Amino acid sequence: MADIAYGLLAEFRTPEALMAAAREAREAGYRHLDAFTPFPVEGLDRILHIPRPGISFVGLAGAIIGASTALLMQLYVNYDYPLNVGGRPVYAISAFAVVTFELTILFSALSMLIAMLWQNGLPRLNYPVFGAERFHRASRDRFFLCVNADDDQFSAGETSDFLRGIGALSVEFVPK
Repeated sequence: MADIAYGLLAEFRTPEALMAAAREAREAGYRHLDAFTPFPVEGLDRILHIPRPGISFVGLAGAIIGASTALLMQLYVNYDYPLNVGGRPVYAISAFAVVTFELTILFSALSMLIAMLWQNGLPRLNYPVFGAERFHRASRDRFFLCVNADDDQFSAGETSDFLRGIGALSVEFVPK
């Protein structure tokens, strides 16, 4: 069943109902859960155990690599082709500040952009949940909880009954 199903999508009327349902689903043993809401719901990420992204560390690494690249490039150029302009030293670090700053920002931003796209699984041209019949309301006034089919507890019939039992307005099967 998991090879043809993406999961089950349950619809809820309020954010409180969604949070209660997500909490009950976690307590029932479901681990592969996702939620879709028209606005951010405080605390939902903790219930679903969504990991914190490590993008800030990637940005720091990119900044260090960018600054190192800029400094090493300028040091090498001044060593390989020294110019004595007005008696300044060959390695005038203060003269390297602008290029170093610019490459630090550039490498940091590009590394964070690439990491964000990779962590989000983008570009993904087709997301199965978007094809669900009632999912268009997720951007307006409804709250959805998706139990993925790759969850160990997933069984289409039992999971559907469970979701209806915890107050879902509708439960929809989402094919891959």
